Amino acid sequence: MTAPACHDGPRTWRAGGSADRAQGRAGRPNLYTADSGQDSAEDMIARDVDALIVQTVDVDALEKHIARARDADIPVFLTSVVPEDTSDILGAVVVDLKAVGRLDAEWIAEDAAGRPVTVGIVAGAPGAASDLLVGGFTSALPDNAEVVAEAPGMYDPAEARRVAEDMIRSHPDLTYAFVADEQMAFAVRKAFDAAGAGQVKIVTVNGTDEGLAALKDGRFSATVANSAAETGELAVANTIALLRGEKTESDKIAKTPLRLINKDNADLVPLYCPPEDF
Repeated sequence: MTAPACHDGPRTWRAGGSADRAQGRAGRPNLYTADSGQDSAEDMIARDVDALIVQTVDVDALEKHIARARDADIPVFLTSVVPEDTSDILGAVVVDLKAVGRLDAEWIAEDAAGRPVTVGIVAGAPGAASDLLVGGFTSALPDNAEVVAEAPGMYDPAEARRVAEDMIRSHPDLTYAFVADEQMAFAVRKAFDAAGAGQVKIVTVNGTDEGLAALKDGRFSATVANSAAETGELAVANTIALLRGEKTESDKIAKTPLRLINKDNADLVPLYCPPEDF
């Protein structure tokens, strides 16, 4: 089977595998890991693994891989996002992206405390994942918060910085910025600070060690932690349980735990990634 690796940005195949029947010393499944790409998928299929756990934010790119695995009678377990039709997958652990966006919006609502405020959005790449995240955010904003600018940062810090430079030039009194991941958020913070806009409070997503440090020193105001370590652990556990018949069809889709984090609770968050990758 394959296990998702820790990372912040979008990857299609970022996984490993194990033959569940090839038991380790303690009766544990053996895991194989591989980087993203068609060759990695074909390699895992050639190993005749019992299942593939695949990390992705691009469901469309997975269609041919899922079909190839299905032809080889190898079930696929996904993380992050799932297709509308889940009949062809073993199961999934997903991040509730609408809930992630909603949590950041609720923090703004509490912080603004009814004051009229303006909000800029640096989205990810156009598509299902970013659209769900941004949609959850905008739908939960209070009436006193006006979105005055929105543009995709393409999960690229350089592009995110360019977007932020244009945003703050057009809206120098901007109050808040919602940024679709922490890597981009660091670039956005640099752009705002360079423009003398230190007043802009940034809310973002991930909960990495670097992001938590930014909460503590004030570069970020809030982030929603969705630990890659927890996602990976849950994916492996659920894949094994589904293969062994210990979970039913109704249990096949699970959600990664989410936590809204600010400087007050940043020390209580589980590691985004373990000391060593899966």
